[in-house]
Amino acid sequence: MRITVFFVGEVHDDGFNASALDGALRAQDAGIAKISVIDGVPYKEDVIRSRLADVMPSCDGLVFIGGQGNGATPDIAALHPDKRFAIVQGHRTGPNLASYDVLQEETAFLAGALAALITKTRVVGHLSGHRVRPGLKGRAAFAAGVAHIDPEIELLTAFCGTQDDNAVSRAWAEAEISAGADVIFTMLNAARQGAIDACRAGGAMQIGNALDWVARDEEVFIASAMARIDLGVERAIHDMVAGEIPSEVVELGLADGDYGHLTLRKDVAPEIRARIDQIAVMVRNKQITIPDDYTGPEFQPETGLCIATA
Repeated sequence: MRITVFFVGEVHDDGFNASALDGALRAQDAGIAKISVIDGVPYKEDVIRSRLADVMPSCDGLVFIGGQGNGATPDIAALHPDKRFAIVQGHRTGPNLASYDVLQEETAFLAGALAALITKTRVVGHLSGHRVRPGLKGRAAFAAGVAHIDPEIELLTAFCGTQDDNAVSRAWAEAEISAGADVIFTMLNAARQGAIDACRAGGAMQIGNALDWVARDEEVFIASAMARIDLGVERAIHDMVAGEIPSEVVELGLADGDYGHLTLRKDVAPEIRARIDQIAVMVRNKQITIPDDYTGPEFQPETGLCIATA
């Protein structure tokens, strides 16, 4: 089966897309399907739709990586009822369209709890790029994790509008650090380097996501929220080849296998590790309800203030 794996942004982004690519390549190496990759597509709806239309004649199925696919993919799927489609981190389904959601919010909740446990300034930050559903859910979960430990800790949360522009992410991270944040949770792709540079210069700790950032840069990263997007992609490709099209969104979380965990730097205190492990068990057993939405104020870098969301 010829399957196209479709990415918004660069695939070698040291983040979400890179993790997804690992899963696609493992499926190809295993001989499950003939995989082709489309990447570098800008986050512009008209361009996404045009590129999707361009690739359809040369594939039997298409896996869209990211919540950016929730808009265009259902329409393209309806135009090609003889082909199979999936969105990884999606929430749209149809007769020939499946969606898989690796629950990034579960590890984001753990990241929020950790940030609240280790902050000394009692101000923590969150920085992401595009306002897509997975990123919004991740932000809501991080905020809930902070509040689970101490609702009085101040949260500076922001979407900088780009997953890949390091100049922009650095400026926003610097603004959060200047406003007091000593721990920042980042959900970024190639733009993470800008936040890394800001944290290194400003003496702030960072919690990464998607990949094991602790192993990559122990000086800056105190932890990383590992959500195994690669495993979600493998699952989507396996199901597509088997002709399985789940009618409901397939959620893949801590209770479903090795889909997520929080890696910690070796100097994290044993009592904090134990607390995070305890909270992870509660999340796995559904003893904690993680909200999908955040309705609190958002950080504005121009003023250094948090403004109520609309």
